[in-house]
Amino acid sequence: MNLADRPLFSRPHQAFLFDMDGTLLNSIAVVERVWAGWAVRHGLEPEVFLKTIHGIRAVDVIDRLALPGVDSRKEAADLLVEEMEDVEGIFAIPGAVAFLDSLPPERWAIVTSAPRELALRRMEAAGIPQPRIMVAGEDVAAGKPSPECYLLGASRLGVDARQCVVFEDAVAGILAGEAAGAEVCVITATHAGTYETPHFTTASYEKLRPSAAADGLLTLKHL
Repeated sequence: MNLADRPLFSRPHQAFLFDMDGTLLNSIAVVERVWAGWAVRHGLEPEVFLKTIHGIRAVDVIDRLALPGVDSRKEAADLLVEEMEDVEGIFAIPGAVAFLDSLPPERWAIVTSAPRELALRRMEAAGIPQPRIMVAGEDVAAGKPSPECYLLGASRLGVDARQCVVFEDAVAGILAGEAAGAEVCVITATHAGTYETPHFTTASYEKLRPSAAADGLLTLKHL
């Protein structure tokens, strides 16, 4: 068997679970514009602060800062308004749309820290197909790195999270996928640098090839 014929994982899986920002689409330009402005208004250094927000719900990012007199839910709601109005520069990760289109629709879901309204807006801007199942930030009590979101996504698909592959780009999401018991595939398209991970990594979906067996189980290869 040559390398192109070898599956990435030792067994097939019941479903694929995808993070959105940084994994299926690139929204870095918007995130940096909106959050950098917020950081400046609150006396934070944007260059340092922006490194801490990826893959995490806005309300959780603000809660962690424990800024005096700051209502995290109101601030998150205000940020949502700004982000909903700014979709310039959002685009799909190379190969992502074709990859999703090749999957049986009942075998994949999007699991994002973004609010549902914002997720749908960004997906439309990037041309990402809308899934049958999506878990958004407001659907869980604890955001990433808690595994709750991925456990819920698997449950809504009617599968076991331990029988899924999670596609992620951010450390918080990778930790969430690991804690859910899933295999993890890391998409690095939006990362200027690299970080240590034991998981398979690839810059895009262009060399990933999924296939579905008659029983619906999914196999993933890297060409």
